[in-house]
Amino acid sequence: MSDIAASRWSVSALANPTRFMGLSARVQPFVYAAAALLLGAGLWLGLTAPDDYQQGATVKIMFVHVPFAWLSMMVWTIMSISALGVLVWRHPLAEVAIKAAAPLGATFTALALLTGSIWGRPMWGTWWVWDARLTSVFVLFLMYLGLIALTRAFDEPGRAGRPSAILVLVGFINIPIIRFSVDWWNTLHQPASVIRADGPAMAAVYLWPLLLCALGFSLLFFALHLTAMRTEIVRRRIHALSRRTARTSEAG
Repeated sequence: MSDIAASRWSVSALANPTRFMGLSARVQPFVYAAAALLLGAGLWLGLTAPDDYQQGATVKIMFVHVPFAWLSMMVWTIMSISALGVLVWRHPLAEVAIKAAAPLGATFTALALLTGSIWGRPMWGTWWVWDARLTSVFVLFLMYLGLIALTRAFDEPGRAGRPSAILVLVGFINIPIIRFSVDWWNTLHQPASVIRADGPAMAAVYLWPLLLCALGFSLLFFALHLTAMRTEIVRRRIHALSRRTARTSEAG
């Protein structure tokens, strides 16, 4: 009995789109609920946190800007793993995962750029500067747009799988550039203050709301990603059914 249960939850078993649809339908509501609870708690703690002695109330933009920036890189990393699934393991859901994640990643990247500009205006005195961090994130946004265009350039679902996967893997080189740009070059951005070898350099009153918001937005992404994947699977099934119906009509 345990072997049967293990096989039902294995990665290869979840490669079956029908099984994935059934499991995601059960998991999805809980992920949305957890995201709402964490975001509610994180944003409430963030809004009620004291103003910073230097930045004032402007510092509270951090609680949405930083999670958006993290997610912009995390989504591309997840797509890179899916790209390996397309090219190496030929996982039937890997291409669906890439296509479903690209618009979400583009949205988070655009929001990171927008909130960063709003935060930077009072701090730096300008909406935009072409420093290493901003430029590399803007390049990431353009890469997302290019990937979205590529995944929609073919009428036949599945034909964009390999070229999309190759583009994702080539583009992954930009992720460490974004991550370490503040260490490699002289930029307006401050160095990392959360993920550091010697521990976070941020007061707990700001750190905990930030972590809750980051986790909440991450769960929101996973919930939206499941929804988008389910939608894409249904769309492909309808497309396949339409083609089969057309061939039957021509044969008759």
